[in-house]
Amino acid sequence: MLNYKGLIGTLERMRVTDAQVEKQIDRLLDQHMKTTVITDRPSQAGDELVLDYAGTIDGVAFEGGSAQNQTLVLGSGMFIPGFEEQLLGKSAGDQADVRVSFPANYHVSTLAGQPAVFHCTIRAIRVREKYCADDTFAREVFHLDSFSSLEKALRDQLQSYIDRKADEELKNDLLDQVCANARLSATSEQIARAVDREMKSLEGQLARQKLTLAAYAQFTGKTVEQLREDYLPDAKKNLLRQQVIAEIAQIEKIEADEQSVADAITALCRENGMTIDQLQPYMTDEFQAAIVRSVITDKVLSLIQENAEITVVDKDA
Repeated sequence: MLNYKGLIGTLERMRVTDAQVEKQIDRLLDQHMKTTVITDRPSQAGDELVLDYAGTIDGVAFEGGSAQNQTLVLGSGMFIPGFEEQLLGKSAGDQADVRVSFPANYHVSTLAGQPAVFHCTIRAIRVREKYCADDTFAREVFHLDSFSSLEKALRDQLQSYIDRKADEELKNDLLDQVCANARLSATSEQIARAVDREMKSLEGQLARQKLTLAAYAQFTGKTVEQLREDYLPDAKKNLLRQQVIAEIAQIEKIEADEQSVADAITALCRENGMTIDQLQPYMTDEFQAAIVRSVITDKVLSLIQENAEITVVDKDA
């Protein structure tokens, strides 16, 4: 018989500090630069130009040599050596023929070492600068009426995140207590599938870092089979958790009702900045089954928490 009521847990209720809010504001200031159009002087190093250009070799246009509304920061070194320097001292509306030679080791062999002429039209000159932490930043970037409103919104967001993480940690701790007195009942095939899921999750994490499983195995000095062995304990732990949750759900007659599933889908869309219509292509049977499992899991964990003796500890984050 599972013991999942009357458990003891501690909820560390942390409060967001001013330093955390300031750090978040500094990050946002770095991310959102202010663009100012320059009309009263010619271009100089550090300016961002918006330009059209058309390149020719011996008077003949070549593939990839033309663009419109291209942005270029003078001095960035993004274009062929000598290109950017010839656009210094130009004004919006000016035209200029930029004469350069492609480097001998240029990645397109047909262009390597070739002299070229780029006919350029300067559409605009801009300067990108950091905002100040003031009302203008709040209004222009976040459409809020004041900087104090931005500070409050950031504090509320951070507090909500910290509260959510603390609640998740408490629920995981309580579930670990339940699992500590439960035994895993699974076939070798079920365990193998659980390891497969762990490996698939690892592959997904690696893919986001532009890595493959084989490359990761080589980097760690292990074979893929050795990696599977490493993930076996986690697979068994997660499998036991799933079994415990399923058993409690059966005992308590907990189900994923239609409204709860709809609420979960709405929350998922909100977290990922998607609409329901945009989510539709991903709504496979497997995806919907995963949503149902998550709803049941949330309900079971909430029931365990509601029936536990929780000590709340207040502290700074």
